[in-house]
Amino acid sequence: MLKLEQQQKLQQKLSPAQIQVIRMLELPTLEFEERIQHELEENPVLEEASSKDEFQNEEDEYNDPEGRNELENEDFNLDEYISDDEVPDYRLHANNYSRDDKQEDIPFSSGMTFHEYLIDQLGLQNINEQEKQIAEFIIGNIDEDGYLRRSVESITDDLAFQVGLEITDDEVLQLVRIIQQFDPPGVGAVSLQDCLLMQLQRKEKQTEDITYAIRILTDYFEEFSKKHYEKIKHKLSLTEEQLKRVIAEIVKLNPKPGSAWSGNIYEKNMTALVPDFMVENHNGTLHLSLNNLHIPELRISREYSELLEDYSSNKANRTREMKDAVTFVKQKIDSARWFIDAVKQRNETLLKTMTAILDFQKDFFVEGDETYLKPMILKDIADMTGFDISTISRVSNSKYVQTEYGIFSLKFFFSEAMTNDAGEEVSTREIKKILQEAIDAENKKRPLTDDQLKEVLKIQGYIIARRTVAKYREQLNIPVARLRKEV
Repeated sequence: MLKLEQQQKLQQKLSPAQIQVIRMLELPTLEFEERIQHELEENPVLEEASSKDEFQNEEDEYNDPEGRNELENEDFNLDEYISDDEVPDYRLHANNYSRDDKQEDIPFSSGMTFHEYLIDQLGLQNINEQEKQIAEFIIGNIDEDGYLRRSVESITDDLAFQVGLEITDDEVLQLVRIIQQFDPPGVGAVSLQDCLLMQLQRKEKQTEDITYAIRILTDYFEEFSKKHYEKIKHKLSLTEEQLKRVIAEIVKLNPKPGSAWSGNIYEKNMTALVPDFMVENHNGTLHLSLNNLHIPELRISREYSELLEDYSSNKANRTREMKDAVTFVKQKIDSARWFIDAVKQRNETLLKTMTAILDFQKDFFVEGDETYLKPMILKDIADMTGFDISTISRVSNSKYVQTEYGIFSLKFFFSEAMTNDAGEEVSTREIKKILQEAIDAENKKRPLTDDQLKEVLKIQGYIIARRTVAKYREQLNIPVARLRKEV
């Protein structure tokens, strides 16, 4: 039975500008720069301004409500009405210098990537074209760490189905062995054990220590990985000094040979950590700023705003073509205005949030000592700023601040609270620092267990359970006592 009834519902919908801001809040500085450059390329109405005043003047010029109200939302191809020489020439700042810098662009090296480096070595091998094709396919399956984690059988199957080459597993394996002789040593290994063994076997001088190291990795790899050194020493009849030398040979090896390849200068430059905020300490007075040095000011293009003005003032010569052109421009101007407003709101939200963090953790920013950090959760900053907790979470995610004591993730300043034996509320970060210091100072031959670490904290006035000690230790990426043991 059908029933018709009315319902009243209250729904909250986000405007396009609000959606822009929410998405931008999550972007760190480098990605935000890319987002702006992408918008500059996509929207011909948007361009860089030389100053904030110029940008404001351009915004004021776009003030023609009468003309805008007469436009209809219709599709329009800009190429039919505007020639190439009328499209603004945008300056895209791909380097790491501001527009005011007079330095020339750095000619980045066009060096090879890790996989290109392997293929380059492949060209020195005496193999035919089909073998070269197979070898390139194998290299393409080597991951960034330098490992070939796929089986020979699966590679053979892929070559049959994807490339149409009917070959045997032995033929593939033979080419895998050739690639495993390439630099860096250990490349093409199928496991950590295999990787370390390959590096040892390629040593020019096969000393007694290296022979024992190969024996340990071959026959006692599980004991070695669990640091059961006493068992290894007993089974191989080694002295304490011999075992130390042998272990030293192993720990010098590279567990990720792919990471040893530095790549070209540009790739290294792109991995640099770029702070989103800058905090300067001037005689105890903190100054906060956004790291916007390479982010241009944006404005509405004068050329397109004048097009709207001409259309509005010249009612006699309004053709269908002109109306369609102006419709397109109006849509692009609206989009540009939304984007500019989203950028402004992003900057204001970031600054307001970071200012609250700065006020809350002022002692740390002045002294640089972790023990001055106060317990702080997202809700604390949300209450101070008036923003939603989800907004604070977006701002603090993947953002960094540069101080005179180093660069810190915003997440670094958030921590839970606990009470010490004096009834004072302290940050869990302070407890983690004590744990780290205790482990750094421990006797590595007899590392402290979690129960012993619990007693260390108890002496300092922090009474917590052993499982909590284990949780904090894991958050610090510190292994259990057995795996911290050294000979």
